[in-house]
Amino acid sequence: MSDSAGSQLLSPEEVSRAQTTVQSLLGGLAKAILGQDELLERVVTCILARGHVLLEGLPGLGKTELVKSLSSLLSLQFRRIQFTPDLLPSDILGSPILEDQGGSRKLVFHQGPVFANLLLADEINRATPKTQAALLEAMQERRVTVMGETHTLPQPFFVLATQNPIELEGTYPLPEAQIDRFTFKINVNSVTSDTLEEIIKTRQHGVVPTLNEIMTGDDLSRLFGLVDRVHLPEAVGNYIARLVTATHPDRDESPEEVRRFVRYGASPRAAIALAGTSRAAALLAGKPNAGFDEVKRVAPHVLGHRLILDYSARMEGWTTARMVDTLLDTVPEVGRSIPADIQA
Repeated sequence: MSDSAGSQLLSPEEVSRAQTTVQSLLGGLAKAILGQDELLERVVTCILARGHVLLEGLPGLGKTELVKSLSSLLSLQFRRIQFTPDLLPSDILGSPILEDQGGSRKLVFHQGPVFANLLLADEINRATPKTQAALLEAMQERRVTVMGETHTLPQPFFVLATQNPIELEGTYPLPEAQIDRFTFKINVNSVTSDTLEEIIKTRQHGVVPTLNEIMTGDDLSRLFGLVDRVHLPEAVGNYIARLVTATHPDRDESPEEVRRFVRYGASPRAAIALAGTSRAAALLAGKPNAGFDEVKRVAPHVLGHRLILDYSARMEGWTTARMVDTLLDTVPEVGRSIPADIQA
């Protein structure tokens, strides 16, 4: 049995095995990051969709440890860049260096830390916009160009960036083009008092337990293939398209709140991200088909950072999170253009 794209649909056995593997990964992460189960599930969902993640939260909440733990469990090559105001693009991408070769001197490209499977861009908003923009090509095309020469990055390639709240001193807002390249933006909240008590009891000096490899790069590639085969019904695809269209204030079908308070809506990249992460969320839940529930589960993390509100929105208490909730409440799951047999 195949879907409309011609790919073979997932069998119950394939779904069950994939769910077991992913749950093992989540269990490993939970040993390192206590009391953040929802956060871990969101990060793994985004990774399965081959997306980049932006983690926002105050220092000390475990954002960096999460990325390090993920690299250990997935056996991926890991590099970390500490973003600072004096960081240069060449410090990220690499640069040509003059070397002696066979009696002559030639420019030889030396790779920067971006040449890794998993790149931790720590406190990314402490670097200048020029340096932040050095990641644009890498995040979109999985390659970098230096002095007219293009270099392909290792596969898979993920950027997991941490960001302090923008109001803190010494931070720069991320360029809109780069924000759009992050599949998910996830807010990292403080843990409960019970979790803090457990951390105090079990994490002397803040040292996390040693994590063993859960899967190899080949295992991860197989999971990617399974995510691609999760069926996205036409009605769900239509809902995603209408949801993204409704974020634009110049569209008749947009809610009144969008027309009043949204300056710029989400890009087509957001629709692609919604479809991909909905498939990943379905596989994580043990389902061979992505449904409306999966779209609604991932939408806040896909759309929230892509909406740019008007200055008057804050004056009236509107946030992007509230706007996404409004969209999910007002955009119907089934549009008029969907035939009755598909609706069923």
